[in-house]
Amino acid sequence: MEDLVTRLNRTIRDVPDFPKPGIMFKDITPVLAQPRLLRATINHFAELYTGRHIDAVVGMESRGFIFGAPLAMELGAAFVPARKPGKLPYTTISYEYDLEYGSNRLEMHTDALKEGQRVLVMDDLLATGGTALAACKLIGALKAEVVACCFVIELGFLNGRSQLGPVPVESILIY
Repeated sequence: MEDLVTRLNRTIRDVPDFPKPGIMFKDITPVLAQPRLLRATINHFAELYTGRHIDAVVGMESRGFIFGAPLAMELGAAFVPARKPGKLPYTTISYEYDLEYGSNRLEMHTDALKEGQRVLVMDDLLATGGTALAACKLIGALKAEVVACCFVIELGFLNGRSQLGPVPVESILIY
């Protein structure tokens, strides 16, 4: 049986010039069409973080939700959505950050995490690190601890990992 890296590499498709000219978008939707591959991806991260006392998984809108919620379930942890502005119904905190092709803001509910909770950050892709850093800043503002950040894909040439400082980073694929 093929290993996870090979299966993901074969399945993820490149979409040129999306969302802007010059961007090569890594499309994970073909992975979602293959339940066994999606399960293997979630299991990979669950195996890495089982026994690490993870209290919550923060997933960033929107593809981080796809991987983060089932990972939280596997770890017996809470799932916390980090969303774009105006999408959460309760009182929020926010952090503005830069993307590889613009800027954005990320928000979380003010009561999403409790002081001292151990948190895993999950997203489909690490590019410049802005979104992940924003999530880490929000987690820190709520006085919780970021245990690690994990990604299905990392665009290593953009050096986003360096934005996260001492936070451990785990990626399955690095381009």
